[in-house]
Amino acid sequence: MVKPVKKAVFPVAGLGTRFLPATKAMPKEMLPIVDKPLIQYAVEEARDAGIEEIIFVTGRGKAVLLDHFDHSFELEQTLGARGKTEALAEVLDVMSKPGQITSTRQQQPLGLGHAVWCARHFIADEPFAVLLADDLIMAEPGCLKQMMDVYAEVGGNIVASEEVPPEQTDRYGILDVVEDDGTLARAKGLVEKPAPKDAPSNLCIIGRYILQPEVFAHLAAQEQGAGGEIQLTDALAKTIDEMPFHGLRFKGRRFDCGNKLGFLEANIAFALARDDLSTGMKKIIDQYSDK
Repeated sequence: MVKPVKKAVFPVAGLGTRFLPATKAMPKEMLPIVDKPLIQYAVEEARDAGIEEIIFVTGRGKAVLLDHFDHSFELEQTLGARGKTEALAEVLDVMSKPGQITSTRQQQPLGLGHAVWCARHFIADEPFAVLLADDLIMAEPGCLKQMMDVYAEVGGNIVASEEVPPEQTDRYGILDVVEDDGTLARAKGLVEKPAPKDAPSNLCIIGRYILQPEVFAHLAAQEQGAGGEIQLTDALAKTIDEMPFHGLRFKGRRFDCGNKLGFLEANIAFALARDDLSTGMKKIIDQYSDK
C-alpha cells in the first residue's frame, strides 16, 4: 500500500517576462482565465485530488498570491451589504482553512529543481505533488486526480505526459520509455530538453508531478543542467533505479499559458465551455472569423 499524497508544492517565483508589461506589478499566476486566476485553477485541481496542504514557493512581489486565498473583509462586507450573495459565495469559496497554505522564498531563479528543493522542510519524508500553474488543464476528473488513481496502483514517481511534435522536444523533459500500454508509460530514463535528433521519444513531461521525498537527496547536490539551471528532471532521472517512474497520458486538454497564444486560447476554450458565456463567445468568434 502506497503512502497517500496530502501535500502539494506550487513553484510561483518566476518573473513572467513573456507577459510584460502586464506582469510588471502582478504575478503571472494571477493572470485571469475568464474570471479566475491561473493559480486558482491549479489550487482547485489539487484540492479536488485530495491535497490538504499547499506550499507556495514564491519570490519578491508575490504576496498577492497569498492574499488571494485569504479574507478580504472590506470586499466581503460590501458584497453582503449589497445582497450580492452569489459573488460573496464565490469569494469565500476561494478561502483555505487555517494552516492549509504556507509559503517559502526562492531567493534566486535557479530553476524548477531548486524551487522544489526550497520546499523540502515542509515536505519532510512524505510523498508530494508539484503543480505548475502555467500548464492549465481542462479535464474531468482533474489531471492530478487521474494521476492519484494511478499512483495508488503503481506507486513511485509519476508525471503527466503528452506527445509533442518531434521538433519540439527541446522545450520539455522527455521520457526514455521501456514499456507503454498507450496510457501509462514506464520510463528507464529522462532527458531535459534534448535536441530532436537526440530525443529518446516524443513523450514529454508537463507541469504535474507526484514525487517521493527521495528526490530531495539528489536535488541537494545543486547540480546545474540544461540552461545552467538546477533541473527537476535531472534529479528525477537519478531516482529511476530506486523506484518506478511512470508517465501518464491524462485524459483532457492542456493549455500552455506560459505563452501568449496559449493563454488566449485557454480564455476562448474556457469561455466556450461555460453555459453563461458560450453563446456570446461564439458570436464574437464569428465576427472575426472572416477577417
